[in-house]
Amino acid sequence: MGIGRFIVATTLFDKLWQEHEVMTLSERQSLLYIDRIFLHERTGSVALDGLLERERSVRRREHAFCTMDHIVDTRPGRGDDTLMPSGRDFIVSTRHAAHETGIQLFDIADADQGIVHVISPELGIALPGLSLICPDSHTCTLGGLGALAWGVGSTEAEHALATSTLRVTRPETMRVLYTGRLAADVTAKDLILFTIRELSAGGGAGYAIEFAGPAVESLSVEARLTLCNMATELSAFTGIIAPDQKVMEYCSGRPYAPKDALWDGASRYWQSLRSDEAAVFDCERVINVSSLQPQLSWGTSPQHCIDWNATVPKLSDAHDADQAAAWERAQMYMGVKGGSPLSDYPIDAAFIGSCTNSRLSDLRAAADYLRRTGARVAKGVKALCVPGSGQVKRAAEAEGLHDVFLNAGFEWREPGCSMCFFAGGESFGDGVRVVSTTNRNFEGRQGLRVKTHIASPLTTVASACAGYLTADTPL
Repeated sequence: MGIGRFIVATTLFDKLWQEHEVMTLSERQSLLYIDRIFLHERTGSVALDGLLERERSVRRREHAFCTMDHIVDTRPGRGDDTLMPSGRDFIVSTRHAAHETGIQLFDIADADQGIVHVISPELGIALPGLSLICPDSHTCTLGGLGALAWGVGSTEAEHALATSTLRVTRPETMRVLYTGRLAADVTAKDLILFTIRELSAGGGAGYAIEFAGPAVESLSVEARLTLCNMATELSAFTGIIAPDQKVMEYCSGRPYAPKDALWDGASRYWQSLRSDEAAVFDCERVINVSSLQPQLSWGTSPQHCIDWNATVPKLSDAHDADQAAAWERAQMYMGVKGGSPLSDYPIDAAFIGSCTNSRLSDLRAAADYLRRTGARVAKGVKALCVPGSGQVKRAAEAEGLHDVFLNAGFEWREPGCSMCFFAGGESFGDGVRVVSTTNRNFEGRQGLRVKTHIASPLTTVASACAGYLTADTPL
């Protein structure tokens, strides 16, 4: 019998890893080629200043980018000054370092400025099949396009800037397959919150997760970005979704996307980026979403989620003593009681924004609720809507969405991370209760003793208008 060549069925993640592998360093470690590097002013200046101090240059300046998003003020009329201690120093230092190294900077007044994980796909900097890193844990967002994207530290970013390579430990692969069809009022945010609830906040540790199935295929590209965004809340290395025709249409015509003949070749390659039918994953999970309800968090971890009309779990329902202790601490911090419905809890503030839910489709969904219901923000509730980028803000204003939010009692802000995290800057106030479209709800995430309930834009706007936690959103 002749010797034949065996073709091994491969996962999408493994294909991208192999495409970018410069050399194998050990059984689990490889030197990978990095196609794109994106920085922001909170950590980017550290990487750039390191290069300047060592008198090194950026190897491929045309593939390195930086934006002002984490520390910038989002109030109208903003400048370099911020409420965050030493915030101005971060901004000025990053601007200087970006100019000195010659990389593209989307500065505060730039029309394309915005949250790094929002502007990266909308400008075509992130594309299917590319490897992309950023000193930010939610870089996995870009897996929604079929990119190999993950967060790194500032030192790793500095190394990649100088060499276009990075030593990376290879994760195992997991596929989360969603069966069934999502209800009309259930969003990608609800889908990922439920997934974290089912698998736990550590359920993806050590894995690159491919999200798949009919429910994922039905999502828009922006919704897929939301789904992959919170792979980090599963503790995963990254999340990824195979690109399809929706992704091709989304990427076409973006400023940094290939043009003409280069587009033809790139799009053909992108359409080949999918796991082989016989590919074997190290772990597989199947989740039926047919009866999935909008999700709301009750505690201090993204896995502390329940159906919006369910009750906070009782300590007696915990699986073991450790879980009971964790629940007890979370309930004490959040000021909630086991067995109570979330509608028992009035809110003080509502936030629509962040790299998870600040895209045009998110703002449209919330504005549509306000239009349909004629509802206004409840008395005593402070509500903010912060577009994820200058492009999103302009598009929303062209559709009149800003007027819808303003007339309903929301503040309309400039692009940035804003109230997603607290580092001594702007806050809703000490100890207040907030419903938020952000991705994290741990103690102090949005301010001192702030109680954060994470939810979709629909649930957030409904709660803002009701004055208490609810996902009652008549269609």
